[in-house]
Amino acid sequence: METLRQELAATAARLVVEEGLDYGSAKRRAQKLLGAPARTALPDNDAVESEVRAYIDLFHADTQPGELQALRQLALTWMQRLAAFRPHIQGAVWNGTATRRSDIHLQLYCDDPKSAEIALIDRGVRYDVRPAPGGPGPAADVLSFSTPCPELGEAIGIHLMIQDYDALRGALKPGADGRPRQGDATALAARLQDEACA
Repeated sequence: METLRQELAATAARLVVEEGLDYGSAKRRAQKLLGAPARTALPDNDAVESEVRAYIDLFHADTQPGELQALRQLALTWMQRLAAFRPHIQGAVWNGTATRRSDIHLQLYCDDPKSAEIALIDRGVRYDVRPAPGGPGPAADVLSFSTPCPELGEAIGIHLMIQDYDALRGALKPGADGRPRQGDATALAARLQDEACA
């Protein structure tokens, strides 16, 4: 059973890196691809992330650092544009496992949930709105749009999860591994600086 879970994590990791799937979708697709029974216990996200890092090291070590830097720079640009909404970045671009197939995920902590939409409209950004997925803390909507990334020569998806301002305190707590689950623009800029010095 443990071997199957490892195979599921490795297959899901390949789907995350090569097709840009989120962890949940990748695990479910891996389950189907491997013909695992519907009630099979799927690997947790930490196991998938570990396999993603291993896959990147094996197959994309030459290209991934540059792609990550381009995505982080694009994310920082949008965080600065949306500074009034206390943006925090999370996901693959934040944790360092992003490739050119990855989207940027930002949390916006707003006093008024509609103010972020108005800011996008004022900037002439065309976006889609969908309900936020279930998760910790109350969330209103996710605003999604694509924006050019000149360094990568393609458009990148950006997803803004609208959170109530009061949810910001809980967001700053570290994950189970002690690492921050998300960071503000200053923290992201520091990671970019570390990459430039490496």
